[in-house]
Amino acid sequence: MDPRIEVIENRLENVNKLIPVASGKGGVGKSLVASTTALLASEKEYEVGLLDLDLHGPSTHVILGAEDHDFPEEDKGIIPPKVENVKFMSTVYYSQDKPSPLRGDDISNAIREILSITRWGSLDYLIVDMPPGIGNETLDTIQLMPESEFLLVTTPSKVSLSTVKKLVNMLKEQEIPIAGVIENMKTPNSPEIKNEIKDLGVDYLGEIRFDHNLESTIGNPKKLLETDFAKDLDKVVPEW
Repeated sequence: MDPRIEVIENRLENVNKLIPVASGKGGVGKSLVASTTALLASEKEYEVGLLDLDLHGPSTHVILGAEDHDFPEEDKGIIPPKVENVKFMSTVYYSQDKPSPLRGDDISNAIREILSITRWGSLDYLIVDMPPGIGNETLDTIQLMPESEFLLVTTPSKVSLSTVKKLVNMLKEQEIPIAGVIENMKTPNSPEIKNEIKDLGVDYLGEIRFDHNLESTIGNPKKLLETDFAKDLDKVVPEW
């Protein structure tokens, strides 16, 4: 048995809620939902951590404006630095935004390593920005974070919804709790998908309107929290 698994259990023992934010495909705003959820919870004076587990395309550091932050402090592990009062950890600290062509066992080892070395301390919420799709990262998260409750993100697109359906079915087969599904990038002309999500046997948490001004706030957390996107998200994200 990999000794890191026991270490991971110890690292997470003082985390009250583990919330992986996942989607069936990329481009649906999952990283923005994860990052903004962490910021919103921190604004409410919760102790919050944000972990970017997207090994191939980490982006939360860009959203938070954390590209130039110093490397995390080392003390019997890695102590994640705080960004806007959110404890933040990302693989980008090690890849330095260079391509990370990992596959198979290398992906699993990388995830186990980052989980075993990161000292989160006491947290109310640990938000995990998952990579898109159903791959090693999702399966490893289920195995290594068995107490997780997944928050799923889709757009009104038929393609996005079809992939989320697959993700829901996979999580249900593994008996993993699902907090619900958030519909992002809603426009007046979008098809109605609320009932389709409810038919999956999961909660439809609500919609987030397409925000044309969102892009200009990337890298500025304070401005991000002032957007319609953040205000809509605050209304639909569940109170765990």
